[in-house]
Amino acid sequence: MTPAPATRPSASASASASASASASASAPPGARGELRIGDVARLVGTTPRTIRYYEEMGLLGEAATARPAGGHRLYTPDEVQWLRELIRLRDLLGVSLEQLGELVEAEAARALLREEWDRRQPGRERRREILLEALGHLDGQLELVRDRLGQLRTLEDELTERRRRVKARLRSP
Repeated sequence: MTPAPATRPSASASASASASASASASAPPGARGELRIGDVARLVGTTPRTIRYYEEMGLLGEAATARPAGGHRLYTPDEVQWLRELIRLRDLLGVSLEQLGELVEAEAARALLREEWDRRQPGRERRREILLEALGHLDGQLELVRDRLGQLRTLEDELTERRRRVKARLRSP
């Protein structure tokens, strides 16, 4: 069984993480479970440059550009897990950053819908609207995954045919 996918850190969680990072600027990195960019890059198997680029693209949430007074951005465990998920999706699906951004937007929209569902206890009609909206986001994500699967199946078919031809040549005199 695979673990549940990480969700994008919420704006309130990111803002609170930035505030606590500012308040604890005198505490050494890692004292509160927060990590500097080089440590995060090593943990998730990428480079600091890639992480900064993802921040610029808006893939890491709103607090990604917030820096404490010292200028060193500290990453919370939730943000590290979200980055891991982004890299997993990028590598697994082989999508462009634009497509990755679309997946992120859909996930963020679904997270807001879940929050509304859980906190506001909406009425019957609004619950139906929330579910329909969530289905639309899921359908968009599935379309991207299915498109990728189709491309992989085509590649598999091509390779299988090439393999068949090579084996046939091995049998011929």
